[in-house]
Amino acid sequence: MDRIPILKLGGALIVTIQVDMHDRLALALEEDLTAKIASTGARGVLIDISALEIVDSFIGRMLDNIAAVSRVLDADTVVVGMRPAVAITLVELGLELTGIKTALNIERGMALIRSRLDESKDEARSARARRED
Repeated sequence: MDRIPILKLGGALIVTIQVDMHDRLALALEEDLTAKIASTGARGVLIDISALEIVDSFIGRMLDNIAAVSRVLDADTVVVGMRPAVAITLVELGLELTGIKTALNIERGMALIRSRLDESKDEARSARARRED
């Protein structure tokens, strides 16, 4: 079975979906991404769906599930490259994609993730400073 590659860049994981998603591939992505978040401690997940022309309710729910699992594992999910037709379809299907941030392109999506990573570093520094006092 085909798999979608997951790349690590700093504290983030990047997934670029370049093929039509079918149900089995979407389930494999959810499983692979969950394992990768846990094994790397990634704090952000960027999913590029710019190549997807059609998203059905199952794929929409899978994106929502991926974001929910990522949140439980302390990682933010940002979906980038959503085509207008895909956005309209998701709204028409009533899928809110709770907890998923969106950005127009990879650059803006990575900026969202970087801001989360920077916040995490600041929190760690503050915690260390409190322990040293």
